[in-house]
Amino acid sequence: MNHEVSPADYKDLVLFLATAGIVAPLFKRLRINPILGFLLAGVILGPFGLGRLIGVAPWLDYVTVDNPDEIGQLAEFGVVFLLFMIGLELSWERLRLLRKYVFGLGAAQVIGCSLALGAVAMMLGQTPVAALAIGSALTLSSTAIAVPVLAERKRLHAEGGRATFSVLLFQDLAVAPILITLAILGRGHGEFDARGLLALLPAAVGLGVIVLVGRLALRPMMRSVAKAKSEEMFMAACLLVIISAGLVSSLSGLSMALGAFVAGVLLAETEYRHEVEVKIEPFKGLLLSLFFVSLGIRLDLSLLAASPVLVLGTAVGLVVIKAAMVFGLGRLFGLSNRASGEAALALAAGGEFAFVLLANAMDAEVVEPAVGQAVLVAATLTMFLIPALTAFGARLGRKAPAETTEAPDGVDLSVEEMKGQVLVVGFGRVGRLVGEMLDRHDLPWIAIDRDPRLVEQGRRAGHRVYFGDASRVELLERCGLDHARAVVVTMDGPEAAEAVVAAARGHRPDLTIVARARDARHAARLYELGATDAVPETIEASLQLSEAVLVDIGVPMGLVIASIHERRDEYRKVLNRPDALGGRRRRLRDAG
Repeated sequence: MNHEVSPADYKDLVLFLATAGIVAPLFKRLRINPILGFLLAGVILGPFGLGRLIGVAPWLDYVTVDNPDEIGQLAEFGVVFLLFMIGLELSWERLRLLRKYVFGLGAAQVIGCSLALGAVAMMLGQTPVAALAIGSALTLSSTAIAVPVLAERKRLHAEGGRATFSVLLFQDLAVAPILITLAILGRGHGEFDARGLLALLPAAVGLGVIVLVGRLALRPMMRSVAKAKSEEMFMAACLLVIISAGLVSSLSGLSMALGAFVAGVLLAETEYRHEVEVKIEPFKGLLLSLFFVSLGIRLDLSLLAASPVLVLGTAVGLVVIKAAMVFGLGRLFGLSNRASGEAALALAAGGEFAFVLLANAMDAEVVEPAVGQAVLVAATLTMFLIPALTAFGARLGRKAPAETTEAPDGVDLSVEEMKGQVLVVGFGRVGRLVGEMLDRHDLPWIAIDRDPRLVEQGRRAGHRVYFGDASRVELLERCGLDHARAVVVTMDGPEAAEAVVAAARGHRPDLTIVARARDARHAARLYELGATDAVPETIEASLQLSEAVLVDIGVPMGLVIASIHERRDEYRKVLNRPDALGGRRRRLRDAG
């Protein structure tokens, strides 16, 4: 059946895409965090912004969002994809190392801040149950805003950044128990019924199913899709994993974001993690932008005008109390003053889950709607401060005299180890031999290949081999290109090798790049693209044959080796002639 297309059906989508295309470049040019731009755009385009003026100027209907609830539902996937990407950067081992901060500092923050904020709410006239609901909602901070800002400033793996992430992770874990507790208290009119704890059983079963299925089926499924050598199918498989895990988690009473996080942790232990990161990054960025717009849309500025003292007082009190509590708990758990301050500022504001908890509390008639809406406006206002607070905290943390080593997103290596590693692109027979020689000299290395069979063989042998297309600089970055000692390109495809050399040289003008060439012409082309050394197979085979015959007929070994090296240098000068004449390589080095 044909359906007549109406421009109004796509108005909200067009408005969002236009916002994304204008806000992000504009705010980056102004050196202002784009998150603030999306939040402000949401306020302007929402029903509480320009939407209030439609009666005076009807044409404004064309530039306002009609269905904020629909946008909000789609925008929630921004947090889902964010938690999945965070999970990809972790592993069970890293989570085990963070257990002190996750289950110690995180639990203390949730309990301590809930009680402190709840006590303030009771002093302001709220019932104990309403005060607990408000305190629990305001305790939760914004993963969707704080984590991207920390990652952008390379603070996610610093001491304060790790503590911040650990607390945010526990908060995500605590959402389901808090919701269940509030529901029990609401039904029991403030009296706790222990039988309600059975409601946690589905959540535990759901997490168990995600972990079990992930352990048994994830790697075989990704390997099967990778063998198909289809970019579209691989992307579809990634989306299937995220959405399926999120739905199972949601059906179990947990948040979709938590299920996606667990799926990410499971995939982090596989050879496909970096390729998955590259595929999912655009979806995460776009959906997170939509999420920030949706937060701005929900901000009802009329409540701020009607009750400025209540709203602003709540916002200021929230930031001060949470910052003080987190700082004190950080010091109690052994964090330095600067790291505690960095975590306190990043966690001081409200978060996206406050909307979920307070909406449920208002539906259950635990919190009065007028009070709940005022608290939500206050929490939203504090979220506007997160980029500035987190940036100030990051600047404070960088001044620490003894800072913990940081690592780029997605790499389980310290910076010191990454500075000495070699990237081996291609793990066939040549790549394996290169790896063996690097091992003999105790040099760390990591390999990348697009053949899942070769990747699997390398992983079984205990090597760090990852699946992916190394011609994309995003993948090379996630594998440590910024800190690599050298890149060795061993691929037998001329075009593929050229693409890798060009991508690596474009990103790191100072990097040592050694590439395998098919013949002399191909070697000259690789030199032109910026290879430090190109090794033609035909010439090297000729030199090795010459060496063998000369030694076998009795020519002294020393003379043979010297003559072979001399001839190799002559070949290199000839092959590198375009570079010497045009000065390309010299310009590349000067640019670095």
